[in-house]
Amino acid sequence: MATSINRRAALGVGTAATAGVVFGSTSAASASPDSPPEQEVTETPAQRVRAAYRQAANRAGGRWRTYISVAGTAGGVTPVVAKDPDEPVQAYSVNKIAVAAAVLDKVDRGLITLDQRIDVTSTLVIPGGDGIFSLDGAYPSSVTLGHGLAALLTVSDDTAVRICGLVCPTLEINQILTDKGFPQTQVQPGSSPNRFFLGTTTPRETHDLLQALVNGTLVSPASTHFLLTALRSPIAFTDGIRHNMSSDERLRVATKAGWYADGRNEAGLIFNPAGAAVLTYAMFADGQAEPDNYGATHPVRQATAAMGRRFVDAVTDPPASVSVPRQTPAYRPSNGG
Repeated sequence: MATSINRRAALGVGTAATAGVVFGSTSAASASPDSPPEQEVTETPAQRVRAAYRQAANRAGGRWRTYISVAGTAGGVTPVVAKDPDEPVQAYSVNKIAVAAAVLDKVDRGLITLDQRIDVTSTLVIPGGDGIFSLDGAYPSSVTLGHGLAALLTVSDDTAVRICGLVCPTLEINQILTDKGFPQTQVQPGSSPNRFFLGTTTPRETHDLLQALVNGTLVSPASTHFLLTALRSPIAFTDGIRHNMSSDERLRVATKAGWYADGRNEAGLIFNPAGAAVLTYAMFADGQAEPDNYGATHPVRQATAAMGRRFVDAVTDPPASVSVPRQTPAYRPSNGG
């Protein structure tokens, strides 16, 4: 798809011929009827993604640590944004993907099962915060491990973190992640061996963990399907990358957000209609205005919503090749019954 040179590029060139070109338009606004036709410049998906990121991040302000890549037509991925990609950052709930991967690694090895039941007591429940367990009001109760992981990855349930800790203690999670090649994606020990804070990562490691997931090298095929299905579900995070999308488009985005204090993070994968994972993003931002606003009007959430719309448009056509296509899940609304 051909588009005219974007506004950022036009200002960078600084010539009279391009100075009037606005991003998304097909001709210069100031051109006279007798002027020669404006030459179109074809932007690659990588260029469009990079421009969308820079424009939205600059508008939001604050500090960003980011790693974004797009898939090439011949396979592999090409980095398009690398902003302090190896700097350790507080991951917040983005690290729930890593925690789930460690738990599912034990499932893959037959040490635990998704259908085993976990006792949920009032002392296990984290009051307030995010999720559904704190809304129950009827404890003790029990859930399956699979239920806990689904809550962890979709509604970002904080109590589900403690459920994971019961079956995969802090040091074991960190060792599993280190053995898989992610020594900086680690949880932080808490008040007991089974409790932890969500810890740190780097943009590059989170990006590479997501790449390993979609390529089928992080966990087993069954566990890969479980993780991607949860992260692409309609109830997964919609205030950021997926905000300005249709329901079908949202199902093509596997995403996980994290927030605490002034930090606003999001990482995930965007798939094209053919099932190719065509864009991988890991973005960690802090220092913006409104630190007590955790909603969609926060500057970072507005920025990532703008990015997401343009990311999807940039990489949908032409489709990128991929070694392991992932079928987009179907959304089937229900009216009860």
